[in-house]
Amino acid sequence: MNFCRRALFNIALICAIFFGADLTAWCQEEPDQKTPKPTNELAKESSPYLLMHAHNPVNWHGWNEATLAKAKQENKPIFLSIGYSSCHWCHVMERESFLDDEIAKFLNQHFICIKVDREERPDVDEIYMNALLQVQGRGGWPLSMFLTPDARPFFGGTYWPARDGDRGATMGFLTIVQKVEEHYRLNRDLIEKDATKLTEATQKMLAGRTPAKGLPIQKSWAEDAVDYLSQSYDPVYGGFRFSPGRPNIPKFPEPSNLFFLADRYNHPIAQSNPNEPDDRREVRMMLEQTCERMMLGGIYDHVGGGFHRYSVDRYWAIPHFEKMLYDNGQLATVYAEAYAITKRDDFKRVTEGILEFVQSELTSDEGGFYSSLDAESEGEEGKFYRWKKSEIQAALEKEEYNLFSKIYRINEPPNFEKEFYAPQLKQSLAKSAKELELTENELVAKLKPIRKKLFQIRSQRTRPLLDHKILTAWNGLMIRGFADAGRILKRPEYIETAAKAADFSLKHLVTAEGRVQRTYTDGEAKLNGYLIDYSCLIDGIIAIHRATGEQRWLDAAQKLQRKQDELFLDETNGGYFYTSSDHEVLIARSKQMNDGAMPSGNSISAANLYYLGKATGDQAWTKQAKRTVLSASPVLTRSGQSLPRMLITSAEFLRSKDEK
Repeated sequence: MNFCRRALFNIALICAIFFGADLTAWCQEEPDQKTPKPTNELAKESSPYLLMHAHNPVNWHGWNEATLAKAKQENKPIFLSIGYSSCHWCHVMERESFLDDEIAKFLNQHFICIKVDREERPDVDEIYMNALLQVQGRGGWPLSMFLTPDARPFFGGTYWPARDGDRGATMGFLTIVQKVEEHYRLNRDLIEKDATKLTEATQKMLAGRTPAKGLPIQKSWAEDAVDYLSQSYDPVYGGFRFSPGRPNIPKFPEPSNLFFLADRYNHPIAQSNPNEPDDRREVRMMLEQTCERMMLGGIYDHVGGGFHRYSVDRYWAIPHFEKMLYDNGQLATVYAEAYAITKRDDFKRVTEGILEFVQSELTSDEGGFYSSLDAESEGEEGKFYRWKKSEIQAALEKEEYNLFSKIYRINEPPNFEKEFYAPQLKQSLAKSAKELELTENELVAKLKPIRKKLFQIRSQRTRPLLDHKILTAWNGLMIRGFADAGRILKRPEYIETAAKAADFSLKHLVTAEGRVQRTYTDGEAKLNGYLIDYSCLIDGIIAIHRATGEQRWLDAAQKLQRKQDELFLDETNGGYFYTSSDHEVLIARSKQMNDGAMPSGNSISAANLYYLGKATGDQAWTKQAKRTVLSASPVLTRSGQSLPRMLITSAEFLRSKDEK
């Protein structure tokens, strides 16, 4: 991004002098099982991620008023480290640097050190990640930022090894903090100026553009998004952001794109140019092939169900092994919708596999859903999920092994770290059944007890860390996944699970005053909810209403929506701020117009409002929905593909009389 380049020259110069190598790392996971003697202030926290660092020799503090006041009082720069419990490189950096006595001593002497769980404080994470993007052009976790005592950023990176030469030519973290401290001490005026410029640029970026007045909803927004997805589509293995010049970059499921494609297929809109062919065939192909390829690959857990976070390759073959609730919640809806469109039984089975995994592994006794499972166990990534051929042979009868190895590619060379296998399908079970002269159901029946044997053996291994905090937004996505699957697959027990989770949320995550809390851990809810918490919880409750027609769910959704409007609405430009009007004052306040791994709170809000308008007949909700869509018009006009969930609601207006 081109901005303030002269003003940020010194920061860029620091980057060039200090680093010379790529500092960006993909985030994954790793818990440290050691318990050193020192105890820092994180011992008072409830976040499992923060508690992991409570016995580091680094004198960590939480992000709070007292810590920020301490930085000002002592006139020390802040070292801010942001991560989360299933982040592999976060834990690597802890083991290498934050447990190192020499590094800890230097940090404690010269910096106020703050550790943040990005899943608890996405507002803090968004601000400083965007600051890093301004300087470096890309980011990742762990996010490592250096701030002035009043919390303005002036320099940062992601993962750094502990010392020079530990990982190739990359400069070590100890050298970096020493140079940052020296530069801050000797060039304070320069740092102050650059921090001001970077803060202003970050504020401008997060505020977004003001929508044009009187602009109608455009058909071209969705059409342009379909064109973009088509151009970035991998024609062989499905998925998006594919480039022939970079064929093996990691692939993420990107469920918001799949939501959009399913809606586009189910509810086509007349093309702007009548001479252009209808795009339904292409839309269905991209949706179906992507769902099929993800289902075949190792990113799907063929033994235990559920999806891992992403694939490290083009082929969906080898995952990064953490399992996140927000992925599985959205993908449950995606695969249920894909089944409704295609009537493919394998898509139905994947939907059921996701939900069975969540019920078994991520559901609390009270009915809420836990956040994630780590990628590693016993200090090794994927150890819980990977298999040696000999382990599978020992577990199965000869006939069972012959069938499983043929279907799940165990009879081929190892696909993970030279000697291990991540089971994956070569082709659909329907095709394999035909080759074996079986029906698909017969093959499924033969494989079920084999997978059960392997699952039981795997269950005896050391389990990955469970992050047992319950996040409202992620629960909302999972509630919708269960409700949508129950409605589409005609499985009332799934709807009952959704209702139990919604009742839990309304009881434990919503205060008597109607305010949503962000997180619930060990019987305590805390932190004022963000826009995404309100909107996703409302979305899940609406999905139950859609499945059951029960008035109590519609009433609950409207009550929460009114509270959201009271706290988050942008009266001037429409849409919603990410934080409430009485939220802690940070250096920027975001509107967050982007559907990423999590959908935008504004996208979900637009859909919620539209549904409430139709379900109640109250046009005030519908008008608010339209204003929310139009608040995103600068983004939709420039790059509508970044808001595919918002495009679904814009299409609702174009299909109805509301835009005519």
